[in-house]
Amino acid sequence: MSLKRLVLIVLTLVAITVSGLALLGSWQEPQFQGRLELYQTNIVLEAASWEPPENKDENFQALREAILGDKPLENATEQYQQSRTSAQANLEKANKQLAKLRSAVITAPKPKPETSPVTNTSRLGQKQQLQQSVDQLQKFTAQLDLDLGILQARQGQTDAAKQTWSKLQANSEVNPQYVKLSDVLTGLWSVPPRLLPDAEQLIQDNLEGWFRFTALSQLYQLQQRQEALTTLKTEQQNVAQGAVVKLAFIGVVPVMGTFAGVGLLLFLVGQRLVKGKAAILAQNSDVKWLTPWDGETILQVFVVGFFFVGQILVPLLLPLLSISRPSGSVRMQAFTVLVSYLLVATGAILVLFLSIKSFFPLPENWFRFRVRDRWFLWGLGGYCVALPIVVVISLINQQLWQGQGGSNPLLQLALEAQDFVALGIFYFTAAIAAPLFEEFLFRGFLLPSLTRYLSVWGAILVSSLLFAVAHLSLSEIFPLTALGIVLGVVYTRSRNLLAPMLLHSLWNSGTLLSLFILGSGN
Repeated sequence: MSLKRLVLIVLTLVAITVSGLALLGSWQEPQFQGRLELYQTNIVLEAASWEPPENKDENFQALREAILGDKPLENATEQYQQSRTSAQANLEKANKQLAKLRSAVITAPKPKPETSPVTNTSRLGQKQQLQQSVDQLQKFTAQLDLDLGILQARQGQTDAAKQTWSKLQANSEVNPQYVKLSDVLTGLWSVPPRLLPDAEQLIQDNLEGWFRFTALSQLYQLQQRQEALTTLKTEQQNVAQGAVVKLAFIGVVPVMGTFAGVGLLLFLVGQRLVKGKAAILAQNSDVKWLTPWDGETILQVFVVGFFFVGQILVPLLLPLLSISRPSGSVRMQAFTVLVSYLLVATGAILVLFLSIKSFFPLPENWFRFRVRDRWFLWGLGGYCVALPIVVVISLINQQLWQGQGGSNPLLQLALEAQDFVALGIFYFTAAIAAPLFEEFLFRGFLLPSLTRYLSVWGAILVSSLLFAVAHLSLSEIFPLTALGIVLGVVYTRSRNLLAPMLLHSLWNSGTLLSLFILGSGN
């Protein structure tokens, strides 16, 4: 056995182990979907306050119910209660893990001198990460209690609201500002009411959106400040109108795309059943690529180019470039993510080139980019078809993982970023750089290479699964595999890399645009 092959085997085993541990680690991490649903719920609450001049018109009421539902407050309360339960469970789990780690540090025997620095550093890093997770969950849970209590009070459930706020008053680990605010809110909805000092400032500093409007409205009414109440009402109506537009965009546009996708999917499947081999979906369905390299080259590209560069080399290079892992300002986080991604992409493409250059010139259909072709229709049609498929898989996936399984951290950063420069960087990373690189690697290289050993459909399935696993989040495996299958079908039928790149870009663009819109309302 050659040294090169031995090194490749070792690196492959390391890659499988590290990736497996990362996937298992994501089991304990909350899904991003839960936080996203709360953002959308907050916009629904803001939109529910919209009162146009002719608010009694039947057409308006029908439109309002179509966008908001018939019971927006009740639905929001249920959503917040579910999020509160999930956050509390995650907090208890994180506290147990932290306590176990602290106990292990205290009770563990003294390590050998040669291993103690590594052991201590590892444990310290785990402890810091867990403590950060606990702090974030405590803050999130406290915010949920404040908001949930306001929802309950707004519906006349004052006893339930006071009980919710009392959880904050009894918790010594909660931010003192939240404890003071819970006292303020309890006083506002007491009979008789109690108006505490700095009530207005505490509300302004610690509440957002509909919750801030509701608490301030209650305060101004009790203080009989009619002018302030009128100004607040005007501001709320302006925000509500904007919220209606946002909901229409993030709700109506995807629904229209989903209906178009269902129609297109039914047409394509029906045509396949009727026309057989002459159907659009049958185009190139059995035509394999002529692959001159073997499985060792495939492993070399992905293990060395994708894993080693992405998981080991780039993290070592970033400090040398005076770029730390995402921290500090949101612009710095966005820039760090972009630089990291470009370094990984450059390294992987370089390894790919060096691995296959001895086989140049390549056989026909390899890495084809044909501008004068129907790639735009393939990409757009694939995007519409992917919408209903991935939506259904995602709904099943949420029930399966029950809010756990981790998510792409870029989604949270994009949701909370309110800086246009940072948003532009995020967009370039996710909607331009990612589609170009990932489609070139997974659809352009991996899928055709696998047809040396598998059928075209087998290559689509395996490449799609590896594409999903590469994102290192358990909760994303099924949805991303489904998306990867659509991407694979589009590429194998069109034989043009521009088609899956467009589909991938449209998908990421739609996701980011929805996040930007949701985040702008908070």
